[in-house]
Amino acid sequence: MTEVESWYSAEAATFGDRVAGAREAAGLDQQELAKRLGIKLSTLRNWEEDLNEPRANKLQMLSGLLGVSLTWLMTGKGDGLDAPEQDAVGSDMKDVLIEMRQLKTVIDGASDQLSRLEKRLRKRLAEQG
Repeated sequence: MTEVESWYSAEAATFGDRVAGAREAAGLDQQELAKRLGIKLSTLRNWEEDLNEPRANKLQMLSGLLGVSLTWLMTGKGDGLDAPEQDAVGSDMKDVLIEMRQLKTVIDGASDQLSRLEKRLRKRLAEQG
């Protein structure tokens, strides 16, 4: 995979990263994009911060307004943005981003495990009580 193909891939960037990158490339600020989508600014911020994801109808509107494919928004594959110029992204920054993504994966896994354990504990407590 080339640098251009991998920069916005699922391994290197999140859905929110791709939304923010495409929004900036389209020359829109968050307020303007939220207005065009008919959503609250906080909703868009939550998408860009990967706290929530849009419903299918808003996702389709988002891809159209940003001029990128729906597949690219979701996976980083397909018609989307090119990687930033090499000078704009130092290798150290890229390494930090990759390490952050790896850590996020570990944290998400631990959170899932914690939820399963909590569910088991609640079930056992309910059985005793």
